[in-house]
Amino acid sequence: MTYAYDPELVPWISMIPHLSIADIQKARREEGDQFWEEPAYEPPVPVETRDLAVPGPRDAPDVPVRIYRPAGRAGVLPGLVYIHGGGFVLGSVDLYHDDATAIAAEAGAAVVSVEYRLAPEHPFPAGLEDCYAALSWTASHAGDLGIDPGRLAVGGESAGGGLSAAVALLARDRGGPALCFQFLGIPELDDRLDTPSMRAYTDTPIWHRPNAELSWDYYLGEGVRGTAGVSPYAAPARAEDLSGLPPAYITTCEFDPLRDEGLDYGRRLIQAGVPTEMHHYPGTFHGSTIVRGAAVAKRMNADRADALRRALHPAG
Repeated sequence: MTYAYDPELVPWISMIPHLSIADIQKARREEGDQFWEEPAYEPPVPVETRDLAVPGPRDAPDVPVRIYRPAGRAGVLPGLVYIHGGGFVLGSVDLYHDDATAIAAEAGAAVVSVEYRLAPEHPFPAGLEDCYAALSWTASHAGDLGIDPGRLAVGGESAGGGLSAAVALLARDRGGPALCFQFLGIPELDDRLDTPSMRAYTDTPIWHRPNAELSWDYYLGEGVRGTAGVSPYAAPARAEDLSGLPPAYITTCEFDPLRDEGLDYGRRLIQAGVPTEMHHYPGTFHGSTIVRGAAVAKRMNADRADALRRALHPAG
């Protein structure tokens, strides 16, 4: 099909390889390849990083995390547990290093980026429980990390956005760490795959319905998606009660099969009394920020940084 993409994105679309997760090992081998040569992200302030492993869920391995902190910032900072994307099956802390660095530098936050276990080798709830364990560890070690426990947030994009929504639900329902904010970027939230955008976009760049079907099959197990009884912690769109969740910032892209589930979730959060801000970007596809030079990509990144600054530095 022909889509009315933003004119600045059009020349780049033909350079984006078709992404299929039908062959997981092949997709993982190729995911680190640059679509084109891009200079490394240069943060406006230096950012310090360190890697360590934190206690995992019960009877599970430790969870590797990478901690980012703007250099030279005295005193406590707000904290964000960052969850990378990749359809529950791809992605890594290394692959999303620039995003975590940008958040630390531009939002003035300590960021804990989580190397959670991936499906299909580790289906739900393994990855989610890893993310929740990282959140719990961050909250309990806030003093050592120089984090203000009253300004602790969770966020990510794509599958990371869906996992962030699920972590927020878990924290509410388990009486876990209090969250001040949830950033849900182009989130993957609904295994039922029955929205108009999910039905329509079968051939869009990076993410499309065939990948969405495989993603949920890997995450939930073959034959489970769309059936009764799927946990709302797996697919947050299934949660019946969204009250009592932290304020949210949600982004969606026009030509993205995930568009409508993100918009629907935001609308339901608003109806549940959760302060929610939604930004929908016309002419974009899933992951359009890879075209760094496009005005719309710059706006998406600037809007994210602004939303995080406002949420994490409310007096600033």
